[in-house]
Amino acid sequence: MTAELHRTGARTGPSDIRRGRIAYRRRQTIRSVLLAALSTAVVGGALALAVTGAPGWERVKASFFDWQVAKKYLPDVLAGLWLNIRLLAVCAAAALALGLLVAVLRTLRGPVFFPVRALATGYTYAFRGLPLIIVLYVCTLGVPGLRLQGMPSVLVLGGTALVITYGAYLAEVFRAGIESVHPSQLAAARSLGLTYRQTMRHVVLPQAVRRVAPPLLNDTVALQKDVGLVSLAGPIDAVRAAQIATAQDANFTPYIVAGVLFVLLALPLIGVTDWVTLRAARRQSAGS
Repeated sequence: MTAELHRTGARTGPSDIRRGRIAYRRRQTIRSVLLAALSTAVVGGALALAVTGAPGWERVKASFFDWQVAKKYLPDVLAGLWLNIRLLAVCAAAALALGLLVAVLRTLRGPVFFPVRALATGYTYAFRGLPLIIVLYVCTLGVPGLRLQGMPSVLVLGGTALVITYGAYLAEVFRAGIESVHPSQLAAARSLGLTYRQTMRHVVLPQAVRRVAPPLLNDTVALQKDVGLVSLAGPIDAVRAAQIATAQDANFTPYIVAGVLFVLLALPLIGVTDWVTLRAARRQSAGS
């Protein structure tokens, strides 16, 4: 019995050829990682030497990379960045909701809904064509000039400009996802007795959102950068704090600090976007 088990284990275990292939692939992976690290170090060192050895580097370093100035104004820029983060969270949620609503309105069927479709289409065409900075100026500088009762703050008006502009872009992304669902699935859902609302909620929208998740996240990354434009209207965010610090010391290092903080803020969202894109590509290749 024991001998038979040994023979069975020998037959079911990996063969010598397969173990050799696994070992070879492991060696190749280690070799590739080492070569990539070595080449990166060489190129990075060469670039560092070329930049630091270039004429005028000391003036560039003093104007843009002054460590003492960076430490001095880092707390002010961080305080302004907290405003950007809060504004991003609110504007992203509102823009996604607005974009989804407009996309659903554009996909309504029947002649009775033609005025709704026309309004939704005109909105997406208009605000996808308007530069964001013009919308910001109109909302944050023009609207307060009307002196209406109950006028919200400039920060709220700036956030509104971001929401209505990015809502138009996100509406087209959502609409593309909705129209990518095959009509036969809608027909099957309706044949099962589901209403149009139930079909959209339980059949169409889950698939549409999953298919367009990568472009939605890309637009959110773009919104994360554009929230800094509200500084044009006066709120002291990271960009405005950097501008004030630059005017005080006549040094542009605070702008570099603000830029680095924005990049660090975007890195997690960019990583999630790449992961979702790769996952969707793998799922599509596996399905095909």
